[in-house]
Amino acid sequence: MTSLKSARALRSAAIVTITAILSSLAWGQGPAPDAPAPVVQPASAFVSLTPPIEQHKFWDRENSILFAASAALSVADFAVTRANLQSGGKEMNPLVRVFGTSSAGLAANFVGENAGVIGLSYFFHKTGHHKLERVVSMVNIAGSAGAVSFGLASR
Repeated sequence: MTSLKSARALRSAAIVTITAILSSLAWGQGPAPDAPAPVVQPASAFVSLTPPIEQHKFWDRENSILFAASAALSVADFAVTRANLQSGGKEMNPLVRVFGTSSAGLAANFVGENAGVIGLSYFFHKTGHHKLERVVSMVNIAGSAGAVSFGLASR
């Protein structure tokens, strides 16, 4: 069971690291403060007849599928973690260990994780970072799938 806790701690550290990297990329989109002002170009005579590209809605089909997959794998992760803890295992992730003393606390942890994924995705959506919006869910899906696989393999 010690290796299960190590895997959870490693997964949490990876998620925090990736989120920090993606967040720093999100905030670093502007020009440098000492960059020269852009040169004004004369207007082109070309007129586009195509309408501007419409931005997608946050709750579109792709996001709905990603959030559903993330939630399903979180439920599976909860079930495997709970079963391992009830059979004498110990939670190694210090952030989750606080919640792992009861089933309700563990469920609250996974619900909070999903709320955080949706919230961070919405933040990236509103700031125009639509690829990062999808990546957040994909990283959580990968982490939960890895945790479920490892938890099932180490029973």
